[in-house]
Amino acid sequence: MNRVAVVGLGNISKRHRANIKKLYPESEVVAISASGKNSSQEVSNLDKYYSNLKDSVEKKIDMAIIASPATLHAEHANFFIRLGIPVLIEKPLTSSEIDSQSIVESSEKFQIPVAINYCLRYLSSSQKILSLLKEERIGKIYNVFAEVGQYLPDWRSGKNYRETVSASDTLGGGVLLELSHEFDYLQWLFGELSPYSAILRSSDELSLKVEDVADVVLLGSKGEVISVHLDFLQKKAYRKCRMVGSLGAIEWNLIQNQITLITAKGEELIFDESNLDRNEMYLNVLLDFERKIQGKKQECVTLKEAMNTVILIQKIKSIALKK
Repeated sequence: MNRVAVVGLGNISKRHRANIKKLYPESEVVAISASGKNSSQEVSNLDKYYSNLKDSVEKKIDMAIIASPATLHAEHANFFIRLGIPVLIEKPLTSSEIDSQSIVESSEKFQIPVAINYCLRYLSSSQKILSLLKEERIGKIYNVFAEVGQYLPDWRSGKNYRETVSASDTLGGGVLLELSHEFDYLQWLFGELSPYSAILRSSDELSLKVEDVADVVLLGSKGEVISVHLDFLQKKAYRKCRMVGSLGAIEWNLIQNQITLITAKGEELIFDESNLDRNEMYLNVLLDFERKIQGKKQECVTLKEAMNTVILIQKIKSIALKK
């Protein structure tokens, strides 16, 4: 990679710029403002800064990373796709099915590699969970309980949480989109899911215009009943998934990167990589996307998969509004 563009100046873009420098020390990193304005803050790990997309392509770009607000993903991704530049898009793909479809159509028309960064798939315990389910280690799955909670005011130090993308109804905020990793990995593990019920709430504590608590029941194609809880409220970050089957249960701690098997014989910690540097996930996403660009074997999250997640979230919002 000789020249890589990163659109957006938020926390995830900082990580991407640092990781590009780590993986490709000789590469030129281009930072681009998502808003079209000059940044009033220092921007790290870059060789050149641009306030707009057009000027950034004055020289050849080998890869573009879209880390702007979800409502701008289609505009920014399509700009590079139409110029023949491979694009890695931060999750979620977009905030709407229409925008997602426009990226799909551009990618197909110009035959340009595009992938979406749902990095939890690259967590080592995620791969182990996938293997356990394929082996039917706990038999037929009847119920799944997925929960994630992170206190929004702690996400971005030094910035008023009410002024962040996560809190904005016009920039793709709210727990459904911001914490959409759960919907991605659940559909990756169990196939296409259908929403059965949903309750979306905005708490008094945060006083947001978007939902900061979501409780959703999904139905799997094999009869699984999947309960999902997402919130911006938990002071200590929490991310776990419990699967109950005919032969036992699996408890998956995504923060500790551990898996516990529960059977009639008792509980057994069968996977533990709690000391893993979580940045490895993000590095592996970049390396996997490079393989996709090169036409090699890879496991990138596809546009179809990411679009299915956007569609699922829209359906959840639709049925929740009817309550």
